[in-house]
Amino acid sequence: MNKQKDLSQPLGAIVTFLVPALTIYVAFTAYPVVRTIYNSFHEVLPGHPNEFLGLQNYVTLYNDKYFWGSVKNTLTWALTAPFFEQFFAILLALALYARIPGARFFRIVWFTPVLMSFVVVGIIWMWIFNYDWGALNVILRAIGLENLAMSWLGDPSIALPALILVTTWMWTGFNMVVLLAALHSLPSEVLEASELDNCNWPKKLWFVIIPMIRPTILNLIVLSFVGKMKIFDLVWIMTKGGPLWSTETVSTYVYKRAFEWNSFDLGYPCSIASVWFVIVLAGVLLLTFIFRQRDKLEY
Repeated sequence: MNKQKDLSQPLGAIVTFLVPALTIYVAFTAYPVVRTIYNSFHEVLPGHPNEFLGLQNYVTLYNDKYFWGSVKNTLTWALTAPFFEQFFAILLALALYARIPGARFFRIVWFTPVLMSFVVVGIIWMWIFNYDWGALNVILRAIGLENLAMSWLGDPSIALPALILVTTWMWTGFNMVVLLAALHSLPSEVLEASELDNCNWPKKLWFVIIPMIRPTILNLIVLSFVGKMKIFDLVWIMTKGGPLWSTETVSTYVYKRAFEWNSFDLGYPCSIASVWFVIVLAGVLLLTFIFRQRDKLEY
């Protein structure tokens, strides 16, 4: 009876539902974050007590050229790929919205890459980019453009754009489906009114449709930005950060410093993770602020 009475009270019901979720959140999210920040101020060696180093790890990080190279690569990826994804996703969503022939088939085909894991996508594109027998170079040679055939993942100037192409191919379908749902939710009265005003399709797209689905586009850009800032799987499968550090991301660099360089010190990788956590959080807040201010100015 007492238990039933407690559950009938709002506070008892709130606690009953929140405690399991909060326990999981604290155990697998909050505690690891706090522990990572704590470790960043220490030297953490297996079998030894933690030695407090103060800001030494962060001073070392400031002078680490490999870290700053990985930051440059990751920011390049995160600031370009989301806009490519949105551009192609809008085109594909508009094609499906216009009900092109075979729209149902193309919807499935364009969305399929999203259903694949990064491991599968990485292996497929490694085959495509292979210099000797990869599909891309075979096609270029077959149409007489053998001069354009190259080692797509072996050239430091081409490897990162090649990986950006892969993530664009993989995630455009997801953005397309979300934008298609946004297009179908547009009020038909507004679209019909634009047609009555003799508004042609390009003008209707630019002045009516795009402004009305802008919040969806901006949210997708922020989500894509966060995903690219922590990209790891695809890079590790396809290049492991090479050649010559040209595709190294912060996530792969943290993994190498923690588990591959045999330094056995987890303090320095934790300092990298802590700094990157702050940078990603600041980037998301900045993008959100900019987009909100733009909406206020326009509306």
